Amino acid sequence: MKGSPPSDLHRVNEQIRISQVRVVDQNGQMLGVLATPDALKVAVDAGLDLVEVAPTERPPVCRILDYGKFKYEQKRKSAKSAKSHQVQLKEIRVRPKTGEHDIQFKMKQARGFLEEKDKVKISVVFRGRENAHHDRGREILNGIITSLEDIAKIEKAPQMEGGRSMMAILTPKA
Repeated sequence: MKGSPPSDLHRVNEQIRISQVRVVDQNGQMLGVLATPDALKVAVDAGLDLVEVAPTERPPVCRILDYGKFKYEQKRKSAKSAKSHQVQLKEIRVRPKTGEHDIQFKMKQARGFLEEKDKVKISVVFRGRENAHHDRGREILNGIITSLEDIAKIEKAPQMEGGRSMMAILTPKA
């Protein structure tokens, strides 16, 4: 190997060419600065590998550990940190005649969606004679928005969409 190893690759056992290394054993105890062949012997006696974990230090720091398990743990950590949440738009629909308890239940669902960092679209759907009561729909929407204002902010204020529904969009507060 020429130069320093790539950041995701560690020198192991015979790949460590420097004369002296600072050694930490499998229990986390500092063994001190040892000659590389002696450190390698300690690792082999324990049935483990000598892995260079801090090559830039002087002398380099090596740990005695199971290299296969170490690589697996590093891979898991990087995969876990790479995951990100895909924001979705969840919709909750109510009608002007929806009962108070049902609205409370829908707000509880919306709160759950917002806690999971999803956007929530709240729609009040009007049918037939309900179209004459847009004020009741706006009242319901404003009530829901007020009860969720501790966890959400308004992305799109309540407004009519088409001729039969009124909607608002809420996003989680960062």
